[in-house]
Amino acid sequence: MQCLGAEYLVSEERAPRPREWRPQIYRKCTDTAWLFLFFFFWTGLMFIMGYSAVAGATARLLFGYDSFGNVCGKRNSPVEGAPLSGQDMTLKKHVFFMNSCKPDIKDRKLGSTALCVSSCPEEQLNTLEEVQLFANTSGSFLCIYNLNSFNYTRNPNANSLCPRLPVPPSKSFPLFNRCVPQTPECYSLFASVLINDVDTLHRILSGIMSARDTILGLCIFALALSLTMMFTFRFITTLLVHIFISVVILGLLFVCGILWWLYYDYTNDLSIELDTERENMKCVLGFAIVSTVITAILLVLIFVLRKRIKLTVELFQLTNKVIRSSPFLLFQPLWTFAILIFFWILWVAVLLSLGTAGTAQVIADGQVEYQPLSGIRYMWWYHLIGLIWTSEFILACQQMTIAGAVVTCYFNRNKNDPPDHPILSSLSILFWYHQGTVVKGSFLITVMRIPRIILMCIYDTLKTKQHSKWSRGTFRCCYCCFLCLDRYLRHVNQNAYTTTAINGTDFCTSAKDALKIASKNSSHFTPINCFGDFMIFLGKVLVVCFTVFGGLMAFNYNRVLQVWTIPLLLVAFFAYLVAHSFLSVFETVLDALFLCFAVDLETNDGSSEKPYFMDQDFLNFVKRINRVNTARAQRDMDSLRTEEGTELGPIVR
Repeated sequence: MQCLGAEYLVSEERAPRPREWRPQIYRKCTDTAWLFLFFFFWTGLMFIMGYSAVAGATARLLFGYDSFGNVCGKRNSPVEGAPLSGQDMTLKKHVFFMNSCKPDIKDRKLGSTALCVSSCPEEQLNTLEEVQLFANTSGSFLCIYNLNSFNYTRNPNANSLCPRLPVPPSKSFPLFNRCVPQTPECYSLFASVLINDVDTLHRILSGIMSARDTILGLCIFALALSLTMMFTFRFITTLLVHIFISVVILGLLFVCGILWWLYYDYTNDLSIELDTERENMKCVLGFAIVSTVITAILLVLIFVLRKRIKLTVELFQLTNKVIRSSPFLLFQPLWTFAILIFFWILWVAVLLSLGTAGTAQVIADGQVEYQPLSGIRYMWWYHLIGLIWTSEFILACQQMTIAGAVVTCYFNRNKNDPPDHPILSSLSILFWYHQGTVVKGSFLITVMRIPRIILMCIYDTLKTKQHSKWSRGTFRCCYCCFLCLDRYLRHVNQNAYTTTAINGTDFCTSAKDALKIASKNSSHFTPINCFGDFMIFLGKVLVVCFTVFGGLMAFNYNRVLQVWTIPLLLVAFFAYLVAHSFLSVFETVLDALFLCFAVDLETNDGSSEKPYFMDQDFLNFVKRINRVNTARAQRDMDSLRTEEGTELGPIVR
């Protein structure tokens, strides 16, 4: 009899459908194969880290190197065929470019000769006599190493062996130890080749380092705004929502107006001659167009959804009730953000090491050039996939943890006695049972993001070459399609994580069950939930708007000195990331509450035998939504009958 009972239980367990919802009753390890796949993938990443540490030469990037293969500030080994290599540069810690005002760029490389010097000339040197005097007084030799300072004014080839005159005043650039010219004309030309190279990575680094103080201040400002928005949603009221929407509208219009005013100011500025200013003008125009389109769309959505504000406020108050039972949910983004920052720093360090892994090759005049090792670019792509997949995995762990805490609090019969440590309980369940599910969901997001990156690279390539607008538009449309699919997949993932926290099933089963039950109960408060998500999105937009506005004012103050396209894009991305990290707590709680409510309706009927898990406030909120939906349906029915009666009127007569 026991065997028959066991066989019956096993067969019932294996029955594919119908399968009942069993909140927090059944638990098993899910998607373990994906967890092993992620482990093997990270084994490859660890190999790349070790290879970059062995083969990379980060010192060349951080300390700089001259044109003869010597790393400044270090004792160097000689390179065969380069007579000026292998010198002791311990006291020469700065990189000096002989033609810093007119750098020659050949094959996307800096052709200007670079030297290691002990100090940068802080005053302009107009003649070779002044260059010689500077060498004798400071011990910093600005001519080729094999030319003695005594012969600076006597050697007939001194003009080609010494820097081009006049030598502009310069200062050492922090961290990278480059002698950066201080005159605006020379600085703007030199900024794009700050790190001996003008490829994409070095251009990004030069843009970031030239505006590092401003970027740091704007990032702190974005963090403060995000915290303010989080506490605004924490203590939200109807009046506060109206004020918040008004501030968002004013902020959008104000930023759009400032952008168009800056573009008008650039186009009417007759003194614009430098390439940096022309690039800034194109950047302002692009930002102005994008912000105008986004503003128009958001204003239309705000106007259409304005009548649902009151119910949305009640929904946020219910959300805050869940957060009150587990207040540490608000601090979850801080830990996630700290882990992400640590991983990104590690990722950038490995990327820099890979970028400097190369072999020395002697070219004309005994100069040395470093060629990338074979297979490095494949490692870059593997490393990029690791960045996306691991970042999405960390964010998915946060979503799973929050959803698990909400599920624990919701499916608790005694509302006066909330469960102890729901976040720790959710973390332990995630760690022991459902890491594979999170890995699988984050991999699907990664698969959607990689084609978008490839399409953007192709689109940028088409912009620089003579291609038709139709081909560029096709790639842009494909990019938008992948973006929409990515947004939908993120929503599916969130519901799948919540279902896994409820039922303990694998990713595909959870996604299918979540989609089925959500569509079955979508008539209850899906519109209100969507407007709540829209309000949270407006909070993110507000943070980005004011941060970008601060960046525009700060970067525009010294418009001649730098191309601030990359720093401003970086600040905007960081602002949205920080705002999303903090405000996504409310978004995740809202979506998890909706799914828990749908499961509650599916498994219970409100009777004494099967009472609802939801408390009285939530039940009253659901009843009000049902009354609103019933009244709206009745109005639609009356309107339809009126139209039908009007059409049949002449026939009756």
